[in-house]
Amino acid sequence: MEKVGVLVVSYGSREVAMVDAFARSRNYRVELYVVDKQRNPFNVQRAAKHVVVSDLNIREICKFAEANKDSIDFGIIGPEKPIIEGVRDLVEKQTGIPLICPTKEYAIEESKMQQRLLFQEIVPEANPRFKVFNPKDYKNTAEVKQAVESWVDELQNQAVVKPDKPAAGKGVGVWGDHFSTREDLFEHFLSNFQYGSVIIEEKVEGEESSFQAFCDGKRLVPLPDTRDHKRAFDDDLGPNTGGMGSYEDKADVLPFLSTADRQRELEIVEKIFRRWKSRARDASGLRGVPLYVAFMHTGRGLKILENNSRPGDPEIINVLPILKDDFVDVCFRILEGNLTRIELEKSATVVTYKVPPSYGGYAETFPNLVRKIEVSKPVDMSGAYALSGKYGDNIRVYPASMEQRDGETYALKSRAVCVVGVGDELETARNVSLEGINAIKGGALWNRTDIASKRHIEKSVKHMEELRRKR
Repeated sequence: MEKVGVLVVSYGSREVAMVDAFARSRNYRVELYVVDKQRNPFNVQRAAKHVVVSDLNIREICKFAEANKDSIDFGIIGPEKPIIEGVRDLVEKQTGIPLICPTKEYAIEESKMQQRLLFQEIVPEANPRFKVFNPKDYKNTAEVKQAVESWVDELQNQAVVKPDKPAAGKGVGVWGDHFSTREDLFEHFLSNFQYGSVIIEEKVEGEESSFQAFCDGKRLVPLPDTRDHKRAFDDDLGPNTGGMGSYEDKADVLPFLSTADRQRELEIVEKIFRRWKSRARDASGLRGVPLYVAFMHTGRGLKILENNSRPGDPEIINVLPILKDDFVDVCFRILEGNLTRIELEKSATVVTYKVPPSYGGYAETFPNLVRKIEVSKPVDMSGAYALSGKYGDNIRVYPASMEQRDGETYALKSRAVCVVGVGDELETARNVSLEGINAIKGGALWNRTDIASKRHIEKSVKHMEELRRKR
């Protein structure tokens, strides 16, 4: 069996799912070289070499790749930070190791303004109304406040405030969620405006889906739609998070969407890709997942909420466990520029995350329910792993923001661990995922209980029916 060395730059469960897919290769003996944000217990156990680079500094990543370049055939990058900072440009130039992720030029996740302007040119009908506010265009706070007030008047207060660059100030703010007065909106605006340009765009109502596609530089190969649950608490209450879980149906289309909705998604993304590729000096710079698009299905057609330049977390975790193709072969076809299709099992998948009390505002919202003595205790995942004896490959346990110390595993500040359930139907997959999540003990971890529930899906179906009647 041929030996293949793979570099994986890891942040959490998304990359653990990649490591698992490589480790399960049927055609290759895979040696994994993992650069990790922390000592993830799953990665440590499976890596030939493992190093912690807590800030995912691209020069440290490159140094590790350089030291092991004779053993590494290619690399794959999951987290957005090193992609945005140009890890592919640096590593390929310094080491010759090909990486699967967009180059810095095509990592448009870096700029929400760049995204909006690109989409306005190519698919203006899919862009919510928006306006960019640049600090250089205003003499003082009073002047910019007047401009903001005028635009928010036009939007009838239904506004979303976004910093151009990721994570400046307080980040994205939504009317009705983060603020409900003009004063609070402008305060949120200023907290970001001090760092650079801010976009205020129209808040759109509808049902959300996540679209992902692998790209070999020449073509896109779409993956099934997934539904991400960003709200912290059941019934989609509480603050937005990085995603508390997600689901994917055994068909490419989500239960609340039609085949026409899915076809329209494909048309929009393909149109963006074709125009983008036609301008590229070297279209191989797009390889990886350059278009991971959050769509909102509204009463006025599809709208693009945002685009990311990497696989989704949790959305890609729904897909990798049901690959029929060997993931190593998929990666080689991406690198060779001959990826034409990807074979998947016709299965439904449900991802549920368990997270620490500090994540998503749980400790602040329910202080009496948090047993503080357990927060610093190790987390025991053995019960969840033991369920593989019952479910086989239909359950996967993927640690995320967890660290191995002296033989014990501790949860850190972000999403701690997810369990993937696989089944013939969504309800079956959901039950497997929840059984696995409930078997994980310690650390005062908590989770949503309604990811992919029948009640939640029926609510989305009914909402879409109402929106279609308005068209």
